[in-house]
Amino acid sequence: MDKVCPPTSLSRYAWLSIAAATATIVLKGVAWWMTGSVGLLSDAIESFVNLAGAIMALAMLTLAAMPADEKHAFGHSKAEYFSSAFEGFLILIAALSIGYTAVLRLLNPQPLEAVGVGLAVSVLASIINLLTARTLMAVGRKHNSITLEADAHHLMTDVWTSVGVIAGVCLVALTGWLWLDPVIAILVALNIVWTGWQLMHRSASGLMDAAIPTEKQAEIESLLAGYRAEGLDFHALRTRQSGSRAFVTLHVLVPGDWTVKHGHDWAERIELDIAGLLPGAHVTTHLEPLGDPKSMADQALERSSPD
Repeated sequence: MDKVCPPTSLSRYAWLSIAAATATIVLKGVAWWMTGSVGLLSDAIESFVNLAGAIMALAMLTLAAMPADEKHAFGHSKAEYFSSAFEGFLILIAALSIGYTAVLRLLNPQPLEAVGVGLAVSVLASIINLLTARTLMAVGRKHNSITLEADAHHLMTDVWTSVGVIAGVCLVALTGWLWLDPVIAILVALNIVWTGWQLMHRSASGLMDAAIPTEKQAEIESLLAGYRAEGLDFHALRTRQSGSRAFVTLHVLVPGDWTVKHGHDWAERIELDIAGLLPGAHVTTHLEPLGDPKSMADQALERSSPD
């Protein structure tokens, strides 16, 4: 028997990310054009990655929200991992572009212009990214959406990158050391590489059906402990995370003299309680009688075939 909570459409938050990326591209592009800073150019290039990632997120969130069909009986929630992996790949490409541009500028330093106004524009762009990132992170954690969380982490990386770039440009203006600008851009590129690697690694874990977070598993075990006190037992608890949805299966052991209906009623209660802990979860239970040795033969992750 199953208990399924329908997924929530999060596409509107991808539109917020698209709007923020578009605004910051314009602002950071203006800041680079006014100052000639390769550090600010690197910041603007990363915003193009933000835009591409947000567009991909919109497409994948829309797909992930589609209901199950005959060819996709478990829904389409894994589509979110393609979005985060794609964004991670784009981040790596952006890092290479930034590094290449920074090395050229390091070999051929150029003075910066209109530093004050350019930095003011860049600060405004960073504030937009910060507010958007906080919104996406809150919604992503609430709905367990790796796509929105990845987008939020990327935007926060962009914010800290901007802080570093702005500090570098200020130091160049104060000291006249033109080499600081491209060196900071190279450090920005290395930081972006790390972010991209983390996103791609997390996406791979999701595609490999990794279990739900340990703290969530502990919450389920705590819930089941209450039912054990009422005479039931459980085993073969298995979980996996698929985008914003969790899948939970477990075997419910009830007294052998219970009627099928009575056992079914208890299993329904258990499914509803677990679904309450994991919004959007797909919960499946299997009834077995307590005291029957055959009930204990299928506890392993892989059930052995009979000889």
